[in-house]
Amino acid sequence: MKHLMTLVLVCATIAIAGFLSGCTKNDQTTSATSTNSEENMNQQTATVKTAHGEFTIALDDAAAPNTVKNFVDKSKSGYYNGLIFHRVENWVVQGGDPDGNGTGGGDQPTELSDRNFAEGAVGVARGGDIKISNDSQFFICTTDCSFLNNQYTYFGKVISGMDVVKTIQIGDKMDSIEVK
Repeated sequence: MKHLMTLVLVCATIAIAGFLSGCTKNDQTTSATSTNSEENMNQQTATVKTAHGEFTIALDDAAAPNTVKNFVDKSKSGYYNGLIFHRVENWVVQGGDPDGNGTGGGDQPTELSDRNFAEGAVGVARGGDIKISNDSQFFICTTDCSFLNNQYTYFGKVISGMDVVKTIQIGDKMDSIEVK
């Protein structure tokens, strides 16, 4: 009988601990959801204007704060105005190179995150060193690019105008980028 009571107490303790653990996880999820909602309310967007039309990127400051700041600063200064899209393949459109050929731009630290490079994802170009990314060249995935996950800086997603992105050809210019 004594062993049965001990077994019941152990099982009850485990059940209560499991319940409390589950409550803690739910509280954390609710907290994260609230934070995400607040972030979405204050989320910056960048509208890229081209001869084909415009597309808008929701910038993801939580995923890559330094990259977003750099992109916003460059956009507001007019840095991208007149630069071309120098790379267009069946899965990606890339531009922002001041030299126009994929070799230009400076360096910045890579900011890896758990974000998925799905269609519409916006990332930063980089060379062979995963720790160093380009500070001006960015790309847009025109199809699923999950093979890039955890290898490139993800800093936004196209939220409107993906049809425009898919019409861009090599040599097309960015007329301007407006950040709101």
